[in-house]
Amino acid sequence: MFHKIIAITQIITAFALIVLVLLQQKGGGLSGFLGGTGGNYMKRRGFEKYLHVFTIILISIFLATSILIFVF
Repeated sequence: MFHKIIAITQIITAFALIVLVLLQQKGGGLSGFLGGTGGNYMKRRGFEKYLHVFTIILISIFLATSILIFVF
């Protein structure tokens, strides 16, 4: 039962992460590192800031559920 709850939580978290990553602003991330545009530092504001924080929270939940599935 516990394993099913963790697995379902991980599946829901994975889909939510996919959606949140697709909603992120284009031009950020490694594009400046790889030679693309977006080399300027941009500060996140408003909805974009909350989206970024929520993405980090979901990544932490996904990582925790992955470890729990491995342990149990």
